Amino acid sequence: MIFTIEEINRTPGLLPNVSLGYRIYDDCSSSTIATKAALALINGNNQSVGETCGASSMISALIGGGSSSESIAVTRLIGPFRIPLVSYFSTCACLSNREEFPTFYRTIPSDYHQSKFLAQIVNKFGWTWIGAIRINNDYGNFGMQAFIETVEKLGVCIAFSESFYRTDPREKILQIVEVIKKSSTKVIVAFSATREMRILLKELLRQNVTDIQWIGSEAWVTSDILAPEDNVKILVGTIGPAIRRSEIPGLRDFLLNVNPLPVPDNVLVKEFWETAFRCSLNPGNVTSQANYWAEMRRCTGKERLDGLQNAYSDLGIDGSTYNVYKAVYTLAHAFHNMFACEHGKGPFANKTCVQYPNFQPWQVLYYMQSVNFRTKNGDNVYFDEHGDPVGTYDLVNWQLNSKGIAQIQAIGYYDGSASPGQEVVLNGRPIVWRGGQSEVPLAVCSESCPLGTRKFVRKGQPICCFDCTSCSEGEISNITDSIDCIKCPMEYWPNVSRDKCVPKGIEFLSYTEILGIVLTTLALAGICIALAIAIVFVKYKDTPIVKANNSELSFLLLFAIALCFLCSLTFIGQPTLWSCMLRRTAFGISFVLCISCILVKTIIVLMVFKTRIPNQSMMKRFGAKQQRLSVFVLTFIQGLISALWLVIAPPFPMKNTRYYKDVLILECDTGSVTAFYLVSVYIGTLSCVCFVLAFLARKLPDNFNEAKFITFSMLTFCAVWIAFIPAYASSPGKYTTASEIFAILTSNFGLLLCIFVPKCYVVLLKPENNTKKFLMGKEPSKKL
Repeated sequence: MIFTIEEINRTPGLLPNVSLGYRIYDDCSSSTIATKAALALINGNNQSVGETCGASSMISALIGGGSSSESIAVTRLIGPFRIPLVSYFSTCACLSNREEFPTFYRTIPSDYHQSKFLAQIVNKFGWTWIGAIRINNDYGNFGMQAFIETVEKLGVCIAFSESFYRTDPREKILQIVEVIKKSSTKVIVAFSATREMRILLKELLRQNVTDIQWIGSEAWVTSDILAPEDNVKILVGTIGPAIRRSEIPGLRDFLLNVNPLPVPDNVLVKEFWETAFRCSLNPGNVTSQANYWAEMRRCTGKERLDGLQNAYSDLGIDGSTYNVYKAVYTLAHAFHNMFACEHGKGPFANKTCVQYPNFQPWQVLYYMQSVNFRTKNGDNVYFDEHGDPVGTYDLVNWQLNSKGIAQIQAIGYYDGSASPGQEVVLNGRPIVWRGGQSEVPLAVCSESCPLGTRKFVRKGQPICCFDCTSCSEGEISNITDSIDCIKCPMEYWPNVSRDKCVPKGIEFLSYTEILGIVLTTLALAGICIALAIAIVFVKYKDTPIVKANNSELSFLLLFAIALCFLCSLTFIGQPTLWSCMLRRTAFGISFVLCISCILVKTIIVLMVFKTRIPNQSMMKRFGAKQQRLSVFVLTFIQGLISALWLVIAPPFPMKNTRYYKDVLILECDTGSVTAFYLVSVYIGTLSCVCFVLAFLARKLPDNFNEAKFITFSMLTFCAVWIAFIPAYASSPGKYTTASEIFAILTSNFGLLLCIFVPKCYVVLLKPENNTKKFLMGKEPSKKL
């Protein structure tokens, strides 16, 4: 601070014709003493350590204190007087509260940034189960609170959290060591100060607990806490944020020229000299308690400081020195701006300016917020609305050098002004972990859940302690440590490892598979048989057995049967909108046409035998015209129902997932259920009527009673479709369609076999029975 003040006083462009003075009070790292010192400064008490100011007894600004607790105490005291305080080492985030601390500024980043930095370090290296140790004061309590709040948002759990202070009894330290030894995590974040960490680390060394991966706060992570050999045992691998290093030009030469002889009354210089060289400037009246052993050795004042190897000479590692440098320059620029005010353009009442040397601290406070300057090293210094600078840190790592001594190495940095997620940058240098290892230590309560599983939190334990359970059927997880599984879309199904949704298998009755080929062959065979019978009937159309019972109906029946065989082919292949509409309507209409023909033929058989009595004209009333009209009307009704079905709610292709979870069954939905049942009931009703009439006519006298064969055909027809119902309901997937096709083919083959094959047998193999007398029963039949 003295060096900076003297440098400013030598700078003509800054505070011209004005010299800065100072008073120094030692707060002894005590909030109580710091408060007393602040009171002395406010009251104009001149009993200070060093003094170069005589203009006013009222101080205009303070620089300090060395810790957050001291700054909190002092700021609360000087706040009502509107005296600005600029701290170089107080980092507590609580000091950013402008309502409580309106006069506080600092050149060191707030613990808000440090806590965020530490949380990002923990998250970057995949640690989710960590310990926490803090100093039991404002710095440790507020800093750890901010860290835990930040890190828990990232899904990190705290295995334990302990606090202590250097004045606590040894039992408290032993208790903390025992907690560390029993914990399942060996990664610990320590938000502490140097003296507290020294006490804890010495106890850990005494109990040989050296396998800890320390993550330190800036207050101790760069400090030479222990002896070199002890640093190697317990601190190698430590990482943490450090205040940005910066060389101050001329400071080293200034410090090396310090000597107690020119300033014999400077207590600080005298104590420093005696401590550094372990001697006494005044034997018998030692200023330092640590130098009683050197009471008989007298300091000459000619000792050389450039031969020292300690923190005093190692300025590059001490970031707080640079913060003091910036703090003094901050006040200097505030004074400069205040004195450079132009009359009539001032910020105070009536646009007035400060009249030097008559100014008040609150006027200095006004200009503090607008300070914005660049140091000789190129760093831009300014404050946000909370009185905080931009958060910047180095990320340091304790490593062994070529001589086997632990030294601090920068491995990255933190820039609080960067965009979210880009604040932490590693410089690519190798990182050394605990014990000199090169692999990142693990710190997890539970191993990560692999793909295809999800977390299952253990009851009563933190969220980081969990078990892994496989995703349920139909669900996947494609990230590690997934909280929930994702349900696959309807047309997809998880793969074996359940980390990806793959398209479900598609199933439908295809022309290329064996079952489809067999059914297609049977349908084509049925068509060929119907065609062959039609050819036979055309060739023998003039014979009595073909002409009997309206040959026109026989040809129409053959055509209807062929249509039934043909419509069965629409059930095979991938369902489309047209095939779904065609298969239902074509099936219904062709079957009704078929049954209508059989029904009319049955009625004709009954009427033939009823008209054997003379003068009856029943057959005349039901001639060929009436027969055609009957077939047409019966078929037209079915056609009308089918047309309404297609208009209102036609069948459509659908993907069925009821039977198989991993297979999509392509089938046709009926659309209108009512229309489907109307079509089915109508077919069933005609079939039953036909069967009943044929059954009544089965014993009528005739050598070739067609009613008997119609009875058998309808019996087969009804039996097949009755058996089809349970088969259809119990057959899964494509076998449902196959059972329906099989029922169509079987019933049609039954009609061909029962109605037309006997006639073909007579026509082709028994032509002697193909006579009218034989058919009317007037000629006895011949045994085969």
